[in-house]
Amino acid sequence: MATAPDRINDPTVATSRVALVGNPNTGKSTLFNALAGLNVRTGNYAGVTIEKKVGRCNLGSRVIDLVDLPGTYSMAPRSPDELVAVEVLTGDLENEPSVEVIVCVVNAAQLKRNLFLVSQLLELGKPTIVALNMVDSLQSHGITIDVEKLSSQLGVDVIPTSASKRQGVPELKAAIEKHLSRSDESTQREKTLPANFYEVCGELRQALLDGACTTGPAATAELSLPDDYLIQRMLLDRGGEAERRVIRRLGGGILPALISARKKLADQVGDPVDMECNARYAWANQKLSGVIGQTGHASSKVTDRLDAVLTHRIGGLIGFVLVMLAIFQSIYTFSSIPMDLIETATGFVAGIVESWMGPGMLRSLLVDGVIAGVGGVLIFLPQIALLFFFLAILEDCGYMARAAFLVDRVMTWFGLSGKSFLPMMSSFACAVPGVMATRVIENRRDRLATIMVAPLMSCSARLPVYLLLIGAFVPTTAMLGGWVSMPAIVLMAMYMVGVLTAIPVAWILKKTLLRGEVAPFVMELPEYKIPAPRVIFSRVWEASLAFVIRAGTLIFAASIVIWFAGYWPGDHTRQYELETRLESVAEGSPEADELQLALQTESAALLEGSLLGRVGHTIEPAVRPLGWDWKIGVGAIASFPAREVIIATLGTIYSLGGDADEEGLAGAMRASTHPDGSPVYTIPVALSIMVFFALCAQCVSTLLVIRRETNSWFWPALSFTYMTVLAYFGAMVTYQVGTRFF
Repeated sequence: MATAPDRINDPTVATSRVALVGNPNTGKSTLFNALAGLNVRTGNYAGVTIEKKVGRCNLGSRVIDLVDLPGTYSMAPRSPDELVAVEVLTGDLENEPSVEVIVCVVNAAQLKRNLFLVSQLLELGKPTIVALNMVDSLQSHGITIDVEKLSSQLGVDVIPTSASKRQGVPELKAAIEKHLSRSDESTQREKTLPANFYEVCGELRQALLDGACTTGPAATAELSLPDDYLIQRMLLDRGGEAERRVIRRLGGGILPALISARKKLADQVGDPVDMECNARYAWANQKLSGVIGQTGHASSKVTDRLDAVLTHRIGGLIGFVLVMLAIFQSIYTFSSIPMDLIETATGFVAGIVESWMGPGMLRSLLVDGVIAGVGGVLIFLPQIALLFFFLAILEDCGYMARAAFLVDRVMTWFGLSGKSFLPMMSSFACAVPGVMATRVIENRRDRLATIMVAPLMSCSARLPVYLLLIGAFVPTTAMLGGWVSMPAIVLMAMYMVGVLTAIPVAWILKKTLLRGEVAPFVMELPEYKIPAPRVIFSRVWEASLAFVIRAGTLIFAASIVIWFAGYWPGDHTRQYELETRLESVAEGSPEADELQLALQTESAALLEGSLLGRVGHTIEPAVRPLGWDWKIGVGAIASFPAREVIIATLGTIYSLGGDADEEGLAGAMRASTHPDGSPVYTIPVALSIMVFFALCAQCVSTLLVIRRETNSWFWPALSFTYMTVLAYFGAMVTYQVGTRFF
């Protein structure tokens, strides 16, 4: 007999489908993780690029597939994410199994507003459970809820939960199992709207049937008609997804009947949108009668006082800048010790390999290629982890939503809205999920404009480039009474380069290719809360693991390719002889110094004559106006798959060229000189490289996801072209102006 884990992992086991749906900021995804644990699969829904998240778990003798649907405020979809959620619930999404039970997650502190969606779900006629989440926050709001009475008045099970504390999860599982065990359960469809609305819907359905019967048999016509709920949404949502879907199915000939039905409905009840809102909130008030009580201990005054400061149109923006500056300073303050440990460990491993293996191609591959390349990137893992740690705290405590509200006014001036802020903030971690996050933007032009500027946000792949150059060439001068250092200010400036560039780019796009009005921005500010350690460290772990995997795959492969290009086709016999003789003499002796100099000269000559050196010298005239030598130019080109590859490339080049020393890559860069003895790297050169990487499109994954999200090669081609041109001229201006001051 199969054990529980075996049954979960067995694809042949029959499963039941349960959907988890709710408004944004209700803790739905946290509850999903509490229910599903680690048995989660991700992918895309068929035919669309919306992420599908399915968790499999045991419920008694059953195995269920729990689907975490995108957050939605209503069953009237306005964005691709919301459309997928609605289609899964109604069973209209191709290749998706029918949902047997719906779990609607509501915020206990915002119950009336959340019941709007509940009223629509109950009209589907499917078994529904209400998960009353965040009940632990009720005390701070001075609210009590009579759960039993609410369950009785709604006619469904209501389970109080606190997803972050795992409270109510067993009870919720039991309720799901109870509904699944009633295979013959039929649920009465709730009717929350006026009776004459349903009468008009019936007349519209009959008109559609009569029209279909003229082109085929009555039985076939009946089967071709949409579900009653789809007809209702089509009648209510003028120009909405329901209307477009029915027109695709039945053709534009239905429009006269639809227009006539809408006119009749408007004559009877007024504006259909107002009618629906009023009716559903009246229904919610009725269901909440006698359910909600007050304890007299509300702490909303604290929230109001915080919002008065943090969302102030001027003070809030200043506060946001100070918060980000504090994060950048903390990255430098707290990461130095673990970075030193990783650098020491890398040098230790390289030393072991050199002591175990004699001079030769294999040792060069391991030491100069793999260890120098991958190790040079891994050293920045502590700073990557710290960045994600602070960003996760800001998001989980509720501050990021306030930041979106703050910048909405500024972004509107340049053709974007506050809805673009969250995808752009996501791009500070990685542009790929940032571009995908634009699905929440309903307006197509606003969405495309956001996709075009999101890659300008400095992602985590750019961070190691900044940190390497800032650490090597920016003095650690204390400023503002010692609270902030010059490296932290320069790091923040690099992030601001992308942000300040995105503003005019968005404005130009909205005035030319994507001309149109900015859609209004409305959002619900989540409650302030103490960040959950489990959530914070889970996000840090995921980000750190992704960085390590990237270093172990893409950067590992790139390091080997770069090593080969820098090693071949020279004759390394003399180099190996010098290395062997150097290892046999006393360290620090005159003979050792003479051999070391000869080895560096030989290694440099081999690198110059290698395939990499030849390519580098070919492109050097193009990068010379930027202040770069051929090694930097090769590093920039090699980093097209991923920006941080430049570190692995330079690490390999300087190791092959015999320039690496006990200070690692930063020391080799500081010691690097031109043939005339002048330093290769100066402050203007370092700033030029950083500006180039702040603006360039050096990430093939981002370009591919833009292609997938826009379903066109035009937009990724435009993104690559304009960002590369901006990066080149931005770097050139930075260097040419910088040489006047440094």
